[in-house]
Amino acid sequence: MTAGGDPPGRRSRMTGALRRIVVDIQPLRSSAGFRWLYFGQIGAQLSRQLLVVAVPYQVFVLTRSSLLVGLVGLVQIAPLIIFSILGGTAADAFDRRKLLVAVELGMALTSVGFALNGGDDARLWPIFVLIALNAGVSGVEAPARNAVIPAVVSAAELPAAFALQQTLVQTMNVLGPALAGVLIAQLGIGAAYWLTVVAGIFSAIAVVPLGPQRARDAAGRITFRAIAEGWQYLRSVPLLQQVMLIDLNAMVFGMPRALFPVIGTEVLGGDAATVGLLHAAPGAGALIGALTTGWVSAVRRQGRVVVCAVCGWGLAIAAFGLTRILWLSLLLLALAGAADVISNVFRNTILQLAVPDGLRGRMTAFKVALSGGGPRLGDAESGAVAALTTPAFSVVSGGLASLVGTLAIAWFGRAIWEQEAIVDEGDVKRILDEPAAP
Repeated sequence: MTAGGDPPGRRSRMTGALRRIVVDIQPLRSSAGFRWLYFGQIGAQLSRQLLVVAVPYQVFVLTRSSLLVGLVGLVQIAPLIIFSILGGTAADAFDRRKLLVAVELGMALTSVGFALNGGDDARLWPIFVLIALNAGVSGVEAPARNAVIPAVVSAAELPAAFALQQTLVQTMNVLGPALAGVLIAQLGIGAAYWLTVVAGIFSAIAVVPLGPQRARDAAGRITFRAIAEGWQYLRSVPLLQQVMLIDLNAMVFGMPRALFPVIGTEVLGGDAATVGLLHAAPGAGALIGALTTGWVSAVRRQGRVVVCAVCGWGLAIAAFGLTRILWLSLLLLALAGAADVISNVFRNTILQLAVPDGLRGRMTAFKVALSGGGPRLGDAESGAVAALTTPAFSVVSGGLASLVGTLAIAWFGRAIWEQEAIVDEGDVKRILDEPAAP
């Protein structure tokens, strides 16, 4: 017995059990490159989450129209898709670190424009122009950032690295919207916009010590042939198609964030702070989910976890549309966020390990184009359905459509349902030998 009264064996078992639950921080310990990348993401995520609340809220205050709030998402789709694909190609052709620095400074510059248009004489059209520009620039960031991660951590640590990344992302998903709501309510929308400027500059500075990050055999130029090569690889691997499609389905039909202003202020009878809480709730649930991902490295049937998690997302969103109680609304959004983060960890892991290093930027770009464009398209879809019916009907029908779509992809696609963890080159060969899409 020890002085504390617990046998050493029991303490060891308790410690082992805790490690299987709590998020694994080993990638931060073992990789200096991952540490710079990780902490450099703080400013980028904070900036993004501040804008997620501030821009739709400002549009709603100026217009009182959920349809126009939905259009905020719609105008971001084309620049996000175009620049994410170009950015993914650039991430495979040039130094990914330099690309990240340029991107973060570009996003900070668009935030300056938002801040200058944040006064009492604010106009609507600059908001749409600036958010479209911001979406284009941000579309370059994720391919460059995610393509670096497999280069700075081992394959065995990759699920833990993406779980850590999700922990940070979801922390900002909680703090950013909540902070934006408080800043807007207390100091005005200009304060939220100026904070995004500071956050973007911080993120650019933080990744400088990362060191050069060039893909093997980087061409040093962007060509249409390189883009086509990435598209052909995606076409040849059904698993990758289904990983992206299952996310697109969930985001288009099951992402009701464009309705948060009307739900928070009119359905729930709150103010800007309430809207901020609705935006923050999925992040709070996702943060809890990310903090309890110590088990992810032991999962073999990764595809089945993705399918079940996305189904959980759809059910929680549908239930959210039925409630008129604030605390229950926040709880259901938190459950949806927890399901989403588990799906995201495994989708990112599958994507990065099933793709050669020289194509990771382009594959991530296609994922960003779909998963980033999906929520914007979802904003337009939910806003349009709400305008034709009611906000509640829009949310419930979207959640159920997300559930049905997920089950259909898993049933007819099969590749994602049967996917097991990738641990060596033999697993990659097995994936490539699967029948290609027609």
